[in-house]
Amino acid sequence: MISHDIIAGNSHIDERGKLNFFNQFNLKEIVRMYEISPSSTTNIRGWQGHAKEHKWFYCSAGSFTVYLVPLTYFNTVNAENKSEDHISEVNLSANSPSILHITGGYATAFKAKEENATLLVFSNFSVEESVADDFRFKLEEWPINQ
Repeated sequence: MISHDIIAGNSHIDERGKLNFFNQFNLKEIVRMYEISPSSTTNIRGWQGHAKEHKWFYCSAGSFTVYLVPLTYFNTVNAENKSEDHISEVNLSANSPSILHITGGYATAFKAKEENATLLVFSNFSVEESVADDFRFKLEEWPINQ
């Protein structure tokens, strides 16, 4: 079972413009944030995971597909048994404001589905803590069919 949840946002639109808000997103645990803007819709960024660190993903422009696999699968599933059946997908879009929360224990990969897409990432670990909890795998280790 994938340990993630979606924090629903909402929008208000009037003559002044659009306001996206996330009243259920508690920032108390957040230590840092960063922004990712892929250079192309053909590139997949990943696999990277953390045993303990939590991440929250918000698509502020365009759209993304986020792929998740439990870290334990990378070490326990034989290469011939690896399949997309073990991969969960979550689609995020700036047109439907929501935040994807992923607990520790999962590797992620993601792909922009539109040019100029932007993904904001929030973390409950400092850079130093994150590096000490970092697991990286080659995309070929768990292929994603396009």
